[in-house]
Amino acid sequence: MAVLVITGTGTEVGKTVTTAAIAAAAVGAGRSVAVLKAAQTGVRPDERGDADEVARLAGGVTSTELARYPDPLAPATAARRAGRAPVRPHRIAEAAAELAAEHDLVLVEGAGGLLVRFDEAGGTLADAAERMAAPVVVVASAGLGTLNTTELTARELRGRRLELLGVVIGSWPDAPDLASRCNVTDLPEVAGAPLLGAVPAGAGGLAPADFRAGAPGWLAPRLFGTWDAEQFRGRTAP
Repeated sequence: MAVLVITGTGTEVGKTVTTAAIAAAAVGAGRSVAVLKAAQTGVRPDERGDADEVARLAGGVTSTELARYPDPLAPATAARRAGRAPVRPHRIAEAAAELAAEHDLVLVEGAGGLLVRFDEAGGTLADAAERMAAPVVVVASAGLGTLNTTELTARELRGRRLELLGVVIGSWPDAPDLASRCNVTDLPEVAGAPLLGAVPAGAGGLAPADFRAGAPGWLAPRLFGTWDAEQFRGRTAP
């Protein structure tokens, strides 16, 4: 697994913190890691972007951002409004390949969901993943509504014959409601792929040292961690 694509079922589901957790766990397991942010939107030139945040939390990773646009919009729209060149899927694949030549693992973080458009031709993160033949991790929310968006994302991946490595809950609440506790069982069923972790809500606010120490316990062995889905399901069952 030289390249791993990280997508969300939508915005604000914990994708960046999950990417940082995977990076931290991989570094802790002795891997050299690069993080590639395909396009950063809604951030000024002097502000920290998602790739910077992953590097801050995970430590010891190479971080690369292909483009930055000021408006908090889909990359294609933000690029058009800024009068700048868009990031096309082939460029994402090329950049990932360049990083993979020098690192054990490259994490490619998208923008929003799988089919968010990056250019005027309708190019998406899914198109880039196809070019890379890379497995995909889907970051999903915990609560009501997540089953629909997760299944739609999984169906799109299967339709493209892309490997869905698994699902990670990007922000597991301190006091999960009934829907969240039921979704622990239902998410892998609708996705047709295993649940590979649950990142605690607020994890991104931890001190970097605490984040790095905690990350392996939030992720399954497939993602370089020690988290056990069956034990978690048993603790959270309604």
